[in-house]
Amino acid sequence: FGLKLFAAPLCKLSEDMEGVSLEAGLCTSRKGRAETDLSFKINKKIQLSAPTKQLFPDLPFPVDFSLMTTVKAVKGSQVFLLSLYDTQGTQQLGLELARSPVFLYEDHEGQPTPELYPTFRKINLADGKWHRIAYSVEGQSVTLYLDCEKVETLDLLRGPDPHVSTDGVTVFGTRLLDEEVFEGQIQQLLLVDDPRAAETYCRDYMPDCDTPLPYDSIVIETEKVRLCTTFTRHAKKMSFYILNIPKHLIA
Repeated sequence: FGLKLFAAPLCKLSEDMEGVSLEAGLCTSRKGRAETDLSFKINKKIQLSAPTKQLFPDLPFPVDFSLMTTVKAVKGSQVFLLSLYDTQGTQQLGLELARSPVFLYEDHEGQPTPELYPTFRKINLADGKWHRIAYSVEGQSVTLYLDCEKVETLDLLRGPDPHVSTDGVTVFGTRLLDEEVFEGQIQQLLLVDDPRAAETYCRDYMPDCDTPLPYDSIVIETEKVRLCTTFTRHAKKMSFYILNIPKHLIA
């Protein structure tokens, strides 16, 4: 497995920001590395946003996709890690960290309506523990994989030709007008235009501790990928980027 990303940073979360520090990530010991995995620990209300067009400069938002993250939220929190809005301020996509989290998705025709948003009632994504969370969106369904296990497939009652606008804004760590803001640790956040990527997230993107990380040798040069991730530079420095990645670069 090799992962090469070619993109320029569009928004950056830095350890130099107040309330942000580098901490050990998912694995305190990993094969092939002398140091631990690294993550950002966020303990203040920090919000990042970028025009969605910067993340999708030449391509539309994918109809089918995987949304994946490795994260540890503060216990008992209820917050959106990622929110995508259209120009009218309607939230089109949201990844919630909470007990019984909602997967928020709404197409250009307002489908599904809020009362029909898929809700995964059997799990808690805000229990103060590290989790590898991977959603697969394909057709009229969304499947959640949690810590490498399939949890459930739920109906996603969107229209037959759904569109998500890229003319609005993408927000990290909260929703517009919400008081709750993400606090905890984050190691990786990815959006890939392949619904099958979620099933192999623990193999291809964030493997177990006895396997080297696939993105140690990431090269950043192009703007053809949808990715929001953290990675090490010179083994010491770390930054958080929203980038752009096409699935054909993931081999």
